[in-house]
Amino acid sequence: MSAHGIDLGNTTAVVEAESGSLMARINRAMFLLNRTIVVLCSLALIFASAILSYSVVARYFFNAATYWQDEAAVFLLVGGTFLSTAFVQAGRGHIGIEALTGYLTPRGNAIRTFAVDAVSFAFCCFFAWKSWTLFHEAWVDGQVSGSTWAPPLWIPYSAMALGMSLMTLQIALQLASVLARRSK
Repeated sequence: MSAHGIDLGNTTAVVEAESGSLMARINRAMFLLNRTIVVLCSLALIFASAILSYSVVARYFFNAATYWQDEAAVFLLVGGTFLSTAFVQAGRGHIGIEALTGYLTPRGNAIRTFAVDAVSFAFCCFFAWKSWTLFHEAWVDGQVSGSTWAPPLWIPYSAMALGMSLMTLQIALQLASVLARRSK
């Protein structure tokens, strides 16, 4: 991970485990899943950009109404944002409170990282649960957006729910890795 973007060629998983163990196999599967998802999310961002660019050109040059483009772009952006969260977390690209790193001992930093992961895990569990609830309600009730296009709302809610579930799993793997190292 670089400071200016994501480098898929050098992505490393933060979670460590003994080779061949169940944890190592889960980590490897999560790494491959995250890598696949981030490629798809990148494509979603490109499509969202293309849709919005088309919208501007169609309205300006051809006076064509494009009532669907904003929601399509938002749905793609929501999907790209939420589904890529586990990938970002695998490289510790989210919350870290790095301002304290230089002032703490290595043990203090380990405690800080574990505490942030534990709080993040609790928050993400709640967020994932609420997202699955929203998805279920939208699916069962047949909820659609209030626009003329009226796409079903289960689409962005499913991206939110799946993304937050993957994020929760990534944090759980990181916490389990820390606990496994401490038990040795």
